[in-house]
Amino acid sequence: MTRFLLPLLLLGFTSFTGVNSFSPVIGPQGVNFWNLDKQEARERVASSRRDLPLEISARAFEEFEPQWFEQPLDHFDESNPHTFKQRYWVSKRHYKARQGAPVFVLDGGETSGANRLPFLDTGIVDILARATEGLGVILEHRYYGESIAVENLTTDALRWLNNEQAAADSANFMAKVKFEGIEEDLTAPSTPWIYYGGSYAGARSAHMKILYPDLVYGAIASSAVTHAAVENWQYMEIIRKAADPKCSHHLENSIKIIDSILLGHSKFFKSHLKGLFGLANLTHDDDFASTISSPLGSWQSKNWDPEESSVRFDQFCEALNAPVHGHGISAKATDLPFGDPARMVEVADGLTLDLSILNYGAYIKNNTASRCRSTLDDCFGTYDDSKYQQTGLDEDWRLWMFQVCTQWGYFTTTPPDPKQPRILSRLITLPHESKICQQAYLPGEFFQVPPLPNVTAVNMLGDFDIAADRLMFVDGEVDPWRPDTPHSDDAKPRDDTILRPFKLIPGAVHHWDENGLADVTQEPVVIQDIHAEEVAIIEQWLADWKPPTKKD
Repeated sequence: MTRFLLPLLLLGFTSFTGVNSFSPVIGPQGVNFWNLDKQEARERVASSRRDLPLEISARAFEEFEPQWFEQPLDHFDESNPHTFKQRYWVSKRHYKARQGAPVFVLDGGETSGANRLPFLDTGIVDILARATEGLGVILEHRYYGESIAVENLTTDALRWLNNEQAAADSANFMAKVKFEGIEEDLTAPSTPWIYYGGSYAGARSAHMKILYPDLVYGAIASSAVTHAAVENWQYMEIIRKAADPKCSHHLENSIKIIDSILLGHSKFFKSHLKGLFGLANLTHDDDFASTISSPLGSWQSKNWDPEESSVRFDQFCEALNAPVHGHGISAKATDLPFGDPARMVEVADGLTLDLSILNYGAYIKNNTASRCRSTLDDCFGTYDDSKYQQTGLDEDWRLWMFQVCTQWGYFTTTPPDPKQPRILSRLITLPHESKICQQAYLPGEFFQVPPLPNVTAVNMLGDFDIAADRLMFVDGEVDPWRPDTPHSDDAKPRDDTILRPFKLIPGAVHHWDENGLADVTQEPVVIQDIHAEEVAIIEQWLADWKPPTKKD
């Protein structure tokens, strides 16, 4: 699993297994953690002499050979002659040739398509293809993985990375692809295509059904972030409310005290506070605040499959209320409320803190600050613009971040009501999080990143109310991205019908229906249930399919 990536980068970055995409501190701090992860991965390679596992190993899925489809670089400018090769993979293991044989295409979204191969093997694509004797496809998103259209990642080179071009890629693929070894015409709409995506790709799945209804017979949009927002403060609210109550309580109170010190006038107290976290020499207070928030986004990486799930958030919670040794604090103090005199430790003259803050500091010091091999400002500072201006193809954090800065938003900030409890520091503001857009993407000759993302480009396609026949929404009850889906508390209630299914998985986090096990009986009942519902609904949709009428 990736270790410390924060939410914005996390709609955009995945575990090596491909199960979870997206997690929060976005912004420049997220890029700092991306660089630390990359450096540590290189060191592991150097010590082990093994390949860097930035993608799922191709050897694990030799059955699925990568194939290539030629796409225009610009679908909307015929004067632009440039093309690129879009990568895809096909599973024919369940395919039975016949009229109306379905094709299930999974959108690769904001990562290498190779990271989605588990879903072709034992996940949702295999589940649906097996049940219907259909064909399974993984389609990699333009600019990601090896579907690279340009020679660098400058602002100008990225100008074709947008919703409109990516949707046109999928439509062109569906209408024209010829599958190797299959004689039948499986293009859309001559056979039913079912589009699937999770997270950002889930929104794309819903958008494809709206934009290209003649090609997309049906679609499943899982954890689909169809509501784009400049600020995404509700992400942390889901975590605050869903986490263990004792953990949330201690975290809320710790952040309240930390903010009072950071925003206070005592440099002495501030210096000692930062020292507890191993960050005494980190110059800027907002950089300190964003650094110590790094464990929070790991909530998103929880999964029903223990082999894929992250336990980091739970370990962090356990650490917050662990006994503090060497300060005369009784082990029984952990059962007392935050701020009880028996829990308080004097860390400097006039500065007494609850043991949860000491534990919070020790956790960050041992698990985050200790990763820094340079100065703290080099590792966790965000005020050196030059750190974010490398434009080589290996700087692939620039891809999703560009989409964030231009169309999607989702900068993780704190609640607008200052009286509302929070688990994120008040110093993490929109200016701090969004400054990466101007730092990283210098004005080009042909394109400039806007001051704030144009979220209207996303929301005009339906926002919370996006709906169509044979468009299914599947969300997780405690997914931090749920506030940006049609299951948001801000959205209108909907009925759950066969034609317009609307499913909420109890206790689930981020697109939990996407992965599966070879032995489905070993899946939790709630996952078996949602997979069975998806199969039954798709079977009913397919029963209603009729071949298109031939035009004269």
